Amino acid sequence: MNNYPSSLFQNQQYNNNNFFLIAGPCVVENETMVMEISEKVASICKRLEIPYIFKASYRKANRTSASSFTGIGDHEALQLINTAGKKLNIPTTTDIHTAAEAAIAAEYVDVLQVPAFLCRQTDLLLAAAATNKIVNVKKGQFVSGPAMKFAVDKIKQAGNENVWLTERGNSFGYQDLIVDYRNITWMKEIGVPVVMDCTHSLQQPNQTSGITGGNPQLIETIAKAAIATGADGLFIETHPEPAKAKSDGANMLRLDLLEPLLEKLVVLRKAVM
Repeated sequence: MNNYPSSLFQNQQYNNNNFFLIAGPCVVENETMVMEISEKVASICKRLEIPYIFKASYRKANRTSASSFTGIGDHEALQLINTAGKKLNIPTTTDIHTAAEAAIAAEYVDVLQVPAFLCRQTDLLLAAAATNKIVNVKKGQFVSGPAMKFAVDKIKQAGNENVWLTERGNSFGYQDLIVDYRNITWMKEIGVPVVMDCTHSLQQPNQTSGITGGNPQLIETIAKAAIATGADGLFIETHPEPAKAKSDGANMLRLDLLEPLLEKLVVLRKAVM
């Protein structure tokens, strides 16, 4: 059986030996997009018996350029995420950036995500812990897998045992990331579920255009390697037309490519179990 809480997926029929999937758009753009993506991914996951969490950021605080899209409004975006979860009977997640945001977002979602560049922010981790929601902490691009035990310790010492860790690559030079798959094994040894972020790990940050680049053609490679090395879950941002997405389009998976990829990954999962 996989290393994740079955209670989170109690409303879904799924294979206990499958990985779980966190997937959705980078940011809430509008209601139509939220429902289209969540309904499509939920349908695919139901057929393949994959536990599914819908993900969308309600606001993007970590943009390179001041002209980048940041959101449609906090309450409106959070409400759309919540509505999708209730309509489809699936759990939801979004990221938070400050301690004050934790309690607010917790009213709408089941899992709070701490961005990689904030994984050492003690006040943020403690505020997330205080909500008693699952806290998914992304490993910083500047942190080793074993060092993430300290983030886990902060949350658990605050009285919240529901912690996940997500691998999303490490900085490689000024404008690239590289994935060290040893981190999946090392973080699993900490005793928490480990997720592989298959899209953000392919980012090419700090471009002179002010817009982060990416290598989406390698999403399948990253995902296959993650399953082979024992990841409990996968994180994949997806959009019907990534080229038109308002955030992170350069490293998102086109929505129509998700189903055939997941089909391959389910087969691979069975082979390595």
